Amino acid sequence: MIALCNMLHIDLSKTIAFGDQELDIEMLQTAGLGVAMGNAPDKVKRVADVVTASNEEDGVAIALEKYVLGK
Repeated sequence: MIALCNMLHIDLSKTIAFGDQELDIEMLQTAGLGVAMGNAPDKVKRVADVVTASNEEDGVAIALEKYVLGK
């Protein structure tokens, strides 16, 4: 994530990462906004900036509408 942002000249503070597994923790901590899915383990939810609905409940779309589109 960091290498790609550097290559594309994107400020990390302007990124959003979504995760629902422990292997996503570093990514969630690195992104400007780390979003844990509702179905994620508590360990993942604790490190995320926000928690959205589960992946079966359109959690990514809900978070994008709220944090990107401002709906």
